[in-house]
Amino acid sequence: MPKPKASKPSKAPPTAPPPTKVAPPDWPQFKPSLPVVDLTPELHPATSKIATIASFFPKSLCRDYVTFLKTLPLQTTPGKPKRGEAVRVNDRFQIDDAVFARRLWESTGLKEALTENEDLRHLWGGEPVGLNPNIRVYRYSKGQYFDCHYDDSNNLTLPTEPPKAVRTTWTLLLYLTSSSEGCVGGETVFYPNDQKLPSEEIAVSLETGTLLLHKHGEDCLLHEGREVKAGEKWVLRTDLCIER
Repeated sequence: MPKPKASKPSKAPPTAPPPTKVAPPDWPQFKPSLPVVDLTPELHPATSKIATIASFFPKSLCRDYVTFLKTLPLQTTPGKPKRGEAVRVNDRFQIDDAVFARRLWESTGLKEALTENEDLRHLWGGEPVGLNPNIRVYRYSKGQYFDCHYDDSNNLTLPTEPPKAVRTTWTLLLYLTSSSEGCVGGETVFYPNDQKLPSEEIAVSLETGTLLLHKHGEDCLLHEGREVKAGEKWVLRTDLCIER
C-alpha cells in the first residue's frame, strides 16, 4: 500500500551519487576486534519493523570513529528542501565504498547475527547478502534535526564477482554518540499510523554503539530525527541488501 499523501514534505531527500573521483576514506580499523559481545537483534516490543543491536561498536571504537569523522569534508544540507522532501538540517558526508561496506558486513558479526537467527530471517524481505556501498555520515549539532519522512527502497548492483543484483529493505543507523558524550535530544521517533501523533510515538533513544535497524520502502514507518538540544549526534548510515 503506497504511503498517504501528506500536506507537508514526507520523503527523505534522494541520495545523491557521491563524486566518482573522491577516494574512499582510510576508515579506522576495528579495534578491538569485533564483535565484542554476542550480537543479538532485539525487536521493539511495539513493532517488528524496528530492531536494535546493542554494543555493535564498543564505546572506545565509537570515540575513534567520531575523532576520524570530524576530519572528513562534511557539507551542511540546504535549509530549504525541494518540493515533496522533508526538512533536514545536518552536516553530512557520503561515499561509495564497497570495501568498507563489506567490512561492516563480514568483519563485525553482523552477517551472522542477521542470517543465522532463524526466528528473524523472515523479517529481512529475502536473503541478506550485504550492505549498501553508499556510506553516509551524519552530524547533528545543537538545533539540527530531520523532519518526518519515509526512507525509500533502492535497487542496486553490488560490485561482487560476479556482480549481484540487490534491493535495500532496512535502514541501518549506527549511533556513535549519546548522552554519555553530552548529546541531548536527537531521538529517532516513529509513528506507526502515518500521522505525527504524540500518543502513538515510538521513540528510540541514542545509545552509543547501538545499531538501529528499521524497515523501509513500502513498509517504512513515518519517522523523524528529533532536534539536538546540546552536544553532537554522530551517525553512520547504510542499508541492508537482499538478493533480487
